[in-house]
Amino acid sequence: MPHLTLLNGPNLNLLGQRQPDIYGHDTLADVERMVTDAATAAGWTVTCLQSNHEGILIDAVHTARDTSQAIIINPGGLTHTSVALLDALNAFDGVVVEVHISDIHKREAFRHHSYVSLRADHVICGEGVKGYVMGVEKIVG
Repeated sequence: MPHLTLLNGPNLNLLGQRQPDIYGHDTLADVERMVTDAATAAGWTVTCLQSNHEGILIDAVHTARDTSQAIIINPGGLTHTSVALLDALNAFDGVVVEVHISDIHKREAFRHHSYVSLRADHVICGEGVKGYVMGVEKIVG
């Protein structure tokens, strides 16, 4: 079976609690369940990981090189700062979908630039948590 790695970056463990006016009331567990359900229905397996640590996310991308055909990633604040995460994603041969719950282009100016977008095959932003399921749909076609 094809495999998908779902990665969520810093502070996404606080979904449903942190700034619900921006990020909504769904939790990270809700997101992981939605992605797993959508991917499983299409015949895929899923590994989910959230970390507040850049190196752990980079290690997960490295692992995905051998285990996964696709990555969905919401890098959180690392979106705008991490060349190292971009470099790891550039070494991944599968499909990369970048997801942002809010529309980063309608927020503070520093959020308008994404290093991850330089590698992403698809970018979904501003669709709330349903953007993750939209990412699965992009992958499974």
